Amino acid sequence: MSCCAIVGINWGDEGKGRMVDLLTEEYDIVVRYQGGGNAGHTIVNEYGKFALHLLPSGIFRKGVVSVIGNGVALDPENLWKEIEEVRSRGIEITPENLKISDRASVLLPWHRDLDSLEEARLADKKYGSTKQGIAPFYSDKYQKKTIMVGELFYPEYVREHLAGITEWKNLILDKVYGAKQYTEKELLDWVDEYADKLKPFVCSTKEFLEGAVKEGKNILFEAQLGALRDLDYGIYPYTTSSNAIAAFAPVGSGLSSAKLDQVIGVVKAYSTCVGEGPFVCEWFGEEADKLREAGHEFGAKTGRARRVGPLDIVATRYGVDVQGATDLALTKMDILSYMEKIPVCTKYIIDGEETDLFPFPALLGKAQPKIEYLDGWNCDISGVRKWEDLPENARKYVEYIEQAVGCHITYVSVGAERDAYIYRS
Repeated sequence: MSCCAIVGINWGDEGKGRMVDLLTEEYDIVVRYQGGGNAGHTIVNEYGKFALHLLPSGIFRKGVVSVIGNGVALDPENLWKEIEEVRSRGIEITPENLKISDRASVLLPWHRDLDSLEEARLADKKYGSTKQGIAPFYSDKYQKKTIMVGELFYPEYVREHLAGITEWKNLILDKVYGAKQYTEKELLDWVDEYADKLKPFVCSTKEFLEGAVKEGKNILFEAQLGALRDLDYGIYPYTTSSNAIAAFAPVGSGLSSAKLDQVIGVVKAYSTCVGEGPFVCEWFGEEADKLREAGHEFGAKTGRARRVGPLDIVATRYGVDVQGATDLALTKMDILSYMEKIPVCTKYIIDGEETDLFPFPALLGKAQPKIEYLDGWNCDISGVRKWEDLPENARKYVEYIEQAVGCHITYVSVGAERDAYIYRS
């Protein structure tokens, strides 16, 4: 039996879904343990190209059970639409291969409303939310103002519970924002239309996963976003509203006794960032446009252009540390093939002093990148499948990163397709 987590090392958008889709061949169960529908995992396989938002990336592998854990912000409306979209393209999704925790809390329509209203109120101080209701949802969850999926099986209980929450939420919508309020009937109709459709998939993931452990099953935990967007360890307040680090996997999955044998951190060969907040190594202008176009760097959920720049060693080393990564997967190496010289941010300069330590968030706005250059390889490497077949300068780039961040790079991705990678033992 093995427990492994696949997590993001930087700001998210590193290619975690691509790695989960690849590695699920070795696992029986894939568990999504935190986050919501505010980010996408892009996957290319024999069925086509997909952007998953709530479904675990193991859903494409036959014989693999995908689990949505209690730590996820469960949006029934968008999850059901996603299930129908994936099914329409020939993927079987049944209660046998998709299970939803009965303890996952439900993201309600007003959470999306509040997300948009608050971003509008903040104006030029906004957090860069995708407006999928994630921050209002987690705020409500910690205030104990949500309903759990399992409550759907108790109609009288959920009706009474929802009525009390609706009364409270309408006060906020009206008095704080002067916005549209909700009637109990609207909420119950929404529950009937979307949430009830998910009831066949709902179970105790605690019991299911504990049973799987006894049977010696291999379990893969899938994170959303990356270490620098983690609520506690990220670039606060420009973070997500949940814990994206591997340490949260046991809590958010339902398997609280889980002990991780392996943590695979995913990092791009260059840096990208969606949303607001400090991004020390950011490029602008023509240089940024060229990298963005080469890497097709547009958000899977929003379609908005990602901020781009060279690989940030300072941030990556920090991400490796807080994730407790045992291995790294370096993605999108092929995108850098057009560069004669490969830039790398090796240190930060703050108030004239150089540092290789990732600073407290309040200091990030002052930080400037120290850039060094490595020789490029100037040829297409997308067809390479063996380490020894990579150009020498490409190998040197991988080895440089590995030494600088202190973690072995086990996988080198050279394309979006499932088999477009190099394994290094």
